[in-house]
Amino acid sequence: MDIMIAVQDACVSGQWLTAIILSLCCFLPSCLPAGQTVDYSSVESVVSRQGDTALLRCYLLDGISKGAWLNRSSIIFAGNDKWSVDPRVSIVSSVGDKHEYSLQIQKVDVTDDGQYTCSIQSERNPRPKLLNLIVKVPPKIYDISSDITVNEGSNVSLICTASGKPEPAISWRHITPLARKYDSGEYLNITGITRDQAGDYECSALNDIASPDTKTVKVTVNFAPSIHEMKSHGVGLGRTALLRCEAAAVPSPTFEWYKGEKRIIKGQGIDIKSLSSRSVLTVTNMTEDRYGNYTCVASNKLGTANASVPLIPIIEPTTTSAVSSPGQYMSPCCTPNQQRGPLPHTNLSRNPLLHLDLFQLAG
Repeated sequence: MDIMIAVQDACVSGQWLTAIILSLCCFLPSCLPAGQTVDYSSVESVVSRQGDTALLRCYLLDGISKGAWLNRSSIIFAGNDKWSVDPRVSIVSSVGDKHEYSLQIQKVDVTDDGQYTCSIQSERNPRPKLLNLIVKVPPKIYDISSDITVNEGSNVSLICTASGKPEPAISWRHITPLARKYDSGEYLNITGITRDQAGDYECSALNDIASPDTKTVKVTVNFAPSIHEMKSHGVGLGRTALLRCEAAAVPSPTFEWYKGEKRIIKGQGIDIKSLSSRSVLTVTNMTEDRYGNYTCVASNKLGTANASVPLIPIIEPTTTSAVSSPGQYMSPCCTPNQQRGPLPHTNLSRNPLLHLDLFQLAG
């Protein structure tokens, strides 16, 4: 029996549910008679974001029309009878508008993506409305390289993969003040990495649905020590001398100090304090035998570097008084530009003690 004739007979007999089900079958490709197709040119698209509530709108022609919803080959609703076991789906009617017959899907997911049919049965003729539900998904990075440690000069390959709909674009950048960006793509390849390229690398996955999803990979670059600062200051006998040595290295270097060929150890007025990249040698109560050439040696598993600096004595200035010609006394407190004039005239013959004292100063 022809399906359309069966639909008409069901409508005449008042069997609306049967008519609706038969009319739905008319839109299933497997039920279409040979040579007949459904016109998909008028398909309406509904876009929803994953996790949101999707509303597929459909309106009955009048208050006596019947409707049904079909998803692919499954009947969701026939009239107000729910055939789907999915608790997220329901029929929505606007307040004051009994003709609306919309399908609502809560917490929509990618599995809900696809074509839906709203079939309206009126006056014995089925009229379909085709809707295409498009579920868009925010980007999500699901796999990224672990933090790695490599030696300077090695080749590095990082990977970052993400899901989303539309498929997200992936980009990389080096998190530095310059924030250098790299070509887009899942893979980031660095040939002959240098110490300046160490640090955090950020992977960003972006589509037009939400803010990008980002994750970082830390790249540690090992390199041999290099001493970039070695300082000392001349110091007088009995004073304290400080010698400072700074080195760049990964892993952090260990430090040793030498005077000539002899390694220096703590004790007897000598102290050594080393931090991650700096070592300070302190020599208290300087003596003659402690002057000389000092060498700092910085080492890690990749190599060794050294630098030397002399520790020399300095002669501390002394302050002396000056006397001009007899009868003129120069005050030691005054600068050359502030020299005082001669003392007031004094009769030396009347004061022999003063005469002696002044000439003793002059002598």
